[in-house]
Amino acid sequence: MNKNRSGDSAKKINVGAILGKYGVYIALLVLFIAMSVASSSFLTVTNIFNILKQNAVYGVLAVGMTFVIVTGGIDLSVGAIVAMAACFATKLAQEGTTTPVVAAMFVGILAGVACGAFSGFFISYANIPAFIATLATCTMVRGIVYVFTDGRPITGVTKAYQYIGRASWGVVPVAVVIYAGFLIVGTFLLKYTKYGRHVFAVGGNKKAAVVSGVNVKLTEFMVYVICGFCAAFAGLLLSSRIQTGQPAGGEGYELDAITAAVIGGASLSGGKGSVFGSFIGILVVGILTNGLDLMNVSSYYQQIIKGAIILLAVLADRKKE
Repeated sequence: MNKNRSGDSAKKINVGAILGKYGVYIALLVLFIAMSVASSSFLTVTNIFNILKQNAVYGVLAVGMTFVIVTGGIDLSVGAIVAMAACFATKLAQEGTTTPVVAAMFVGILAGVACGAFSGFFISYANIPAFIATLATCTMVRGIVYVFTDGRPITGVTKAYQYIGRASWGVVPVAVVIYAGFLIVGTFLLKYTKYGRHVFAVGGNKKAAVVSGVNVKLTEFMVYVICGFCAAFAGLLLSSRIQTGQPAGGEGYELDAITAAVIGGASLSGGKGSVFGSFIGILVVGILTNGLDLMNVSSYYQQIIKGAIILLAVLADRKKE
């Protein structure tokens, strides 16, 4: 009898371990199959690339957010940074202006990096909790954007500016290629470099990281700079695609980025996560949203479903600890 019980227990532990390690991939596969069956329009080349294109903005955001979450932090300012970068760049890239499109994009990215550095300084060097510091940055940046635009969208951008968000190389959207680039570089930095090891060390145990010789303050500071850079580029992709700089743009985007990272295995307590995992999280949310759209499910119900997914992802994260 005891042998049978121990055998059953081992089986349960193995199942739990498998679900803990591969649960998100199983969920993605099940979701993919379910949506393919539910809608004949889902499993087409055009729709698959459409999903990737629509979620490239969230995906680029999630790359930066993953770095922050691995350190045990959070960044609530990324949505506002999306709007700031978009409005600054589109203002300089309007028809009739003489500013080169590359310079316009550079200004938008520089603004995002500056915002990330602002938050990072107060979090790492002034020891203000990340939640408070980034919430303050979010509020200030939103105010700056509304003052800059007078609360009005910026329209009439050049064809050159629209390229990254609307052009395609054959059937592959340029935005998807750019997102793939962020995935590759982000994965390399976090997984294969000394800085990446330091990011995990800070998230795992700050005191142990200090003893090991890790510059904790600089490491923390830089993850918010990286996150600000990613948020700014996401703003460029968004405004290029919709051909407008929206002062209210990016609202709620931070939740999508956090959701993707957590679904992909990042731990909100720090020390765990991957850029590839955030990509899987983006696919889960993107496929779900796309499938519900094809089935004409109200956006109100979609918000409820997304909220439930966040709760389930956090609960799963707690179970692993």
